[in-house]
Amino acid sequence: MTDLSAAHEFAADPFGERMRLPYARSWPVLGASFVFASNSDALLALAAAAYDNLPAHRLGAVPPVFQVELRLVPAVGGPSGEPPPVRTSSGGGLVMGMVDAANHVIVSPAQRRAVVTVSEDRLAYPYHVRYELIEFAVYLLAARGQELVSLHAACIGGEGRGVLLLGPSGAGKSTLTLQAALDGYDVMAEDGVFVDPKRMRATGVPNYLHVTEQSLPWLEPAARRSVMASPRIRRRSGVEKFEIDLRKEGSGMRPAPEPFDIVATVLLSPQRSDGPLLEPLTRDEAIVRLASDQPYAARQPGWRRFIDNALHRGVWVLRRGADPRATLDALAPWLTLQEAVG
Repeated sequence: MTDLSAAHEFAADPFGERMRLPYARSWPVLGASFVFASNSDALLALAAAAYDNLPAHRLGAVPPVFQVELRLVPAVGGPSGEPPPVRTSSGGGLVMGMVDAANHVIVSPAQRRAVVTVSEDRLAYPYHVRYELIEFAVYLLAARGQELVSLHAACIGGEGRGVLLLGPSGAGKSTLTLQAALDGYDVMAEDGVFVDPKRMRATGVPNYLHVTEQSLPWLEPAARRSVMASPRIRRRSGVEKFEIDLRKEGSGMRPAPEPFDIVATVLLSPQRSDGPLLEPLTRDEAIVRLASDQPYAARQPGWRRFIDNALHRGVWVLRRGADPRATLDALAPWLTLQEAVG
């Protein structure tokens, strides 16, 4: 296209409203149906890497439908290297995540739509595009559109029953989730769980599990080799993690096939204990500690109902045992469907 024709095209459509989006796919994600349309098969492939072969969780009789546009635009130059962090903003019923003029996401929960714009040069950073832009849109739409409480948490279980694992980064959520996956339990999520506060039904995106090399010394040699054969990703903190695909055939791991009924909420502690690992929290302790652990969720509309139902089922502190399996064994009364602790 010549400079003249490009200028004419821009003058005729300055907002890109007539951009053709010939590529389209849909996936069941977080209890809903997400329809993606894009002008780039490479950009759509990043969504496929995240959402292919996920179990179709259903939280209601009819899954809501959300639409996400993935728009690839020309590179704009600027600094090379790792993209800067996403800056968030909102107004007029819109929620926005901005990296720069050519890399951003705009979400309209009321319209059940989002637009993700990515420049061609950012395709060299698929991790950032997938987790910081595409996931931004999907998580916000699913949570706001279904009135779910969005938790920074892991969730494991089996036979439709699950345990929420909360705690700050470094508390051991991923390590404990890895041990649970290797021991045959279902994995709902390792970092993001979405709960219907009325019924305490939880869903997530059981696609990847991220663990550091420090999580591996306790594993059997074959399991360690399998994990170390997984691709590595680098967090913004500089920490490198193995990205284990739970959906990979032969992994021996089970993405949760259906939403979980939450039977207990557990706050992980970095403290080790040679005695009992589980300690119940009083009502007042639980309210304070959960709000401190989940500052974003604690300001969402469904938080009070979530707290009431979590307290009814029990909130616990779990200290570390001699190894991850010993810590996991403390949860066995819930995970094996025996009589609940207490």
